[in-house]
Amino acid sequence: MGMALIFIFLFLLSSVSSSYGYDSLDPDANITITWDLMLDNGNTYDLRVSLYNFQLFRHVEQPGWKLSWTWKGDEAIWDMWGAEATKQGNCSRFRGQFLPHCCDKQPVIVDLMPGARYNKQFSNCCKGGLLSSMTQNPSMSAAAFRMNVNKASAGNINGDSSFMPMNFNLGLPGYTCGDPFQVPPTMFKEDGSRRWTQALETWNVTCIYSQFQASPAPKCCVSFSAFYNSTIVPCPQCSCNCQGLSGGKCVKSGETPSLLEQPHANEEDPQPLVRCSPHMCPIQVHWHVKNSYREYWRVKVTITNLNFVKNYSMWNLVVLHPNLGNVTQVFSFNYHPLNSYAYINDTGMFWGIQYYNDMLQQSGPSGNVQTEMLLHKVPRIFSFREGWTFPRRISFNGDECVMPPPDQYPRLPNTAHTRSATPTLSILSFSLLLLLIVVL
Repeated sequence: MGMALIFIFLFLLSSVSSSYGYDSLDPDANITITWDLMLDNGNTYDLRVSLYNFQLFRHVEQPGWKLSWTWKGDEAIWDMWGAEATKQGNCSRFRGQFLPHCCDKQPVIVDLMPGARYNKQFSNCCKGGLLSSMTQNPSMSAAAFRMNVNKASAGNINGDSSFMPMNFNLGLPGYTCGDPFQVPPTMFKEDGSRRWTQALETWNVTCIYSQFQASPAPKCCVSFSAFYNSTIVPCPQCSCNCQGLSGGKCVKSGETPSLLEQPHANEEDPQPLVRCSPHMCPIQVHWHVKNSYREYWRVKVTITNLNFVKNYSMWNLVVLHPNLGNVTQVFSFNYHPLNSYAYINDTGMFWGIQYYNDMLQQSGPSGNVQTEMLLHKVPRIFSFREGWTFPRRISFNGDECVMPPPDQYPRLPNTAHTRSATPTLSILSFSLLLLLIVVL
């Protein structure tokens, strides 16, 4: 019986893919690639490819997405609008005045930059590969491009999936894409929604993020403090790395990194170069319980960038706390509740105000953003005891931060000694007074 249980356990363990990422705060999070067959021109066909970021708080920042796939045959991209292939590849099999845009077996497609030529633009293009989260800016959470593709020599797209490529990849750390699957044809609005057209065929590819695949180590940590306790609880030691270990290179306080330590211009996603600290994290979030009023309490949140080589654009912070259902006012940040589960309102998302603090600059005097928020005290629930005023979970840009252990949270001072000392002090004072009266 014991051997059977061990066998079942090992089977279940092996059946769980290490690439799968599930976030309980955003259970349906994914980036969906939609592959629409628009026209069949005989020797070529027109495709519309769209990327939709269906993630509540995780966005795609610079250097942006790099979509790739593997053709099943010898297809070639004749022309593109709204995007471009990074390499043309070997097009020697074609003859004529014009060559295809890309002949690679595995093309890598990137978004056009803002300000691209008008005759090369397409709807939802030209953002440099950036995709906003659905909460921050839904209108910027999608991208699309169109291309004209030469059919494979032995391909037949009518009622056959042979034209559909394989091995889709977003070119983003931590994302894994599944196999294409056919869905009902996409519908398109025309003439002010009075007319609808549709694709000939539509296929979807779902890509899911895993923090463990994106980085072997965490990227942020959390520290705590409170007005009722002089102790500042720091980030746990070695939260993201340890000084002296591999990858633990840092810059000491008061020093600036040399030019040789800084990334080269061709590095798209450089390794963090952080300020030396016990935790060695690029991002530190500090939660300070600032004030207590009769019906409200105030919290100050500070996000500090300790990374010398990266600015964080479109940053966001997700906090899990039981009192977030009673947020009265948030200063200096945008705020939106995340109600992934209809009857539970304990999670909220914060992000910067455009043109004010939506860019978290690299480590230095301007490398921090901060806000304060006012929360209403819920009777019979609110308490300063047992660390209730501190969050249960915090994530920065969708990556979960390392939290201090609960037994180190700032606690209310023990007033037992103060209360017992007060009567004793009164008795001693009274005794001294009597003694002076008797002597005099």
